[in-house]
Amino acid sequence: MPSPARASALRVLLDVERGAHDLPQALARVRPSLQDRRDEALVAEIAIGTLRWRAALDHAIAAASRRPLSALDPDVLAILRLSAYQLLHLTRVPASAAVHDAVELVRAARKASAAGFVNAVLRKVAGGRDQQALPQSPGDEVTGDERRTRLLDYFSITLSHPRWLAARWLDRYGEAAAEAWLHFNNREAPLTLRANTLKISAVDLAVRLAEHGVSTRPARFSPDGSIVTAGNPWQTPLHADGLFLGQDEASQLVGLMLPVKPGATILDACAAPGGKTTQLAARLGDGGRLIASDLRPRRVGLLRETLARAGARGVRLAQADFAAGAPFAARFDAALLDAPCSGLGTLRSDPDLKWKRQEPDLAALAATARLMLDRVAGVVRPGGHLLYSTCSSEPEENENVVAGFLADHPDFLPADRATVCGAIPGDVVDEAGHLRTFPHRHDLEAFFGALLVRRG
Repeated sequence: MPSPARASALRVLLDVERGAHDLPQALARVRPSLQDRRDEALVAEIAIGTLRWRAALDHAIAAASRRPLSALDPDVLAILRLSAYQLLHLTRVPASAAVHDAVELVRAARKASAAGFVNAVLRKVAGGRDQQALPQSPGDEVTGDERRTRLLDYFSITLSHPRWLAARWLDRYGEAAAEAWLHFNNREAPLTLRANTLKISAVDLAVRLAEHGVSTRPARFSPDGSIVTAGNPWQTPLHADGLFLGQDEASQLVGLMLPVKPGATILDACAAPGGKTTQLAARLGDGGRLIASDLRPRRVGLLRETLARAGARGVRLAQADFAAGAPFAARFDAALLDAPCSGLGTLRSDPDLKWKRQEPDLAALAATARLMLDRVAGVVRPGGHLLYSTCSSEPEENENVVAGFLADHPDFLPADRATVCGAIPGDVVDEAGHLRTFPHRHDLEAFFGALLVRRG
């Protein structure tokens, strides 16, 4: 029998590959079947690592098998990928154990006829741990079209990113920045927390966590953020008490951009899982009104759980589809649309998106975001604020959506840069007054935010 961890990692990868679940959902589905926390950690490490390095692993598998990957059975290919990841990246895993479990996984998947093939391929992969066959970054003597081709080979295969996306970043930011960005995406994301200021300050949270053996350091840009450097905060009673939330630092900055005044009425249009909602609730305090909505019942349920744990009792929930229309009148002092997007700014945390998204998807995602922005804008009163944000790196979903919206809505104008810099550090605000976080500049995921004002 294969080990429980490797069998569960295979389930995760197949769920993701078939589009049944995204990576966090697939990991959550297998967690109850694992009795040992070490197995939970190994499943996550294998699944995330395999998706992160998939292109490089495919290169090694193709070289060892001498077959096109398209000719391989999907289950067999997934087993080869997760096993190759262990052989090439987890040096503490004995090669014999990884190969043995791969053969057992093939048999358990009722693909016994492929057992000999899998055994032979993985033994060849194990013999090439140095990966010398991978494309390397070209030297300075290589120029012109050949240099671009070789750079994209290196970016797309060795650094394991879609070639179309690597080409975009290369053309937009240059060689050094693009390479730094790709390396950033291939590093493990640190665990970032946000103190739930409804209950505790960031300083006091650090003290309380330390009492439970969890070490942290302050986040670089967010005043309420902290980075875990040792220990597991999820195993402390502070989590159950709702004293903190796991929230990316760039996401925390989005939640600080929206002006919040005492007694204000605020809409969070796409609120789940609730990180920004609880942030807004803490800033609003008593006396105001915050309505948080989302489309799918499951996400509304997740939002309800987050708000209950955080103690954000004054938030009202609504299930609404802003792509179809806004179910509210123009009475809100401020509104946040954290739009559904490609997620290409979060590939360090969500490596499955690298292989799920395609370049033609961007136009459709941008069109939906623009439609939703039009709808949400309609609920903002004259003199009120509208914040549009994404976790995308691509201009089609960011600047282009905002520019098109402003061209069609002369009653809105961009907030001035000084106003935005008064809410978040100027280091992450571009010349247009937009929040723009960059991996190669700020060591943060790529988020975007644009604050707009409705003329009074």
